[in-house]
Amino acid sequence: MSFFLKAGGLVGLAFVGGAAVALAPPELNDKAADIAAAYGLRSDCVIKGNVSIGSREKIYHVPGQEYYLATNIRTKYGERWFCTEADARAAGWRKAGR
Repeated sequence: MSFFLKAGGLVGLAFVGGAAVALAPPELNDKAADIAAAYGLRSDCVIKGNVSIGSREKIYHVPGQEYYLATNIRTKYGERWFCTEADARAAGWRKAGR
């Protein structure tokens, strides 16, 4: 993921399923949407697909869940971003309990 400053905040640019996606912290989501629209990108792929270190279980986190902000996506371990919960479930991931 690369980062750039735009519209007064830090925004990330990620590639999700071959498509470029603009990401931002929750307080900047409105700005991320504007930036994404300006560059023809999506800004709604905020579901974090995390692989458990111990069990290797695939677990996804949605904004507002207890560990969402602490969860980092490390693509070298097979972790990824999802645009919808249905996409995550279809790929074999389960929702985090908290």
